[in-house]
Amino acid sequence: MFVLNKLHHSDEQFAKLADEPDEGPVFMINLFKFKEKAVYEDSRETQLSGIEAYQLYGKATAKHVEHVGGRIIHSSQLGGMVCGEVEDLWDAVAIVEYPSIAAFLEMVGSDDWSKHAVHRTAGLEGQLNIFSRTPPT
Repeated sequence: MFVLNKLHHSDEQFAKLADEPDEGPVFMINLFKFKEKAVYEDSRETQLSGIEAYQLYGKATAKHVEHVGGRIIHSSQLGGMVCGEVEDLWDAVAIVEYPSIAAFLEMVGSDDWSKHAVHRTAGLEGQLNIFSRTPPT
């Protein structure tokens, strides 16, 4: 299995998500890898670790998630592998529920969310962001 840890979605990935049927809640499963020390694109000096910078983003984003009707279901640091093997384990996981794909897209498309994303980029070495939904019964 090939895994590419990235910071941002591709245009193709975003277009594919936007084309998905928008029925009911969706869940975003996030696997995070943090930089040891935060590095800001504007070269500002900082003593923040990667996780500390990301936590600044996370605190602001929690309000954005609520604003679009979503909720953070789970967030924690990863402890280790129980089954399977990976070359390098992610540092943390978060699962966020949104009422719809449109709500998620609204959030990440807002100017207010974007101004906090600078901390996300400074703190993350890479991320996997996987969308899922409950199958119809």
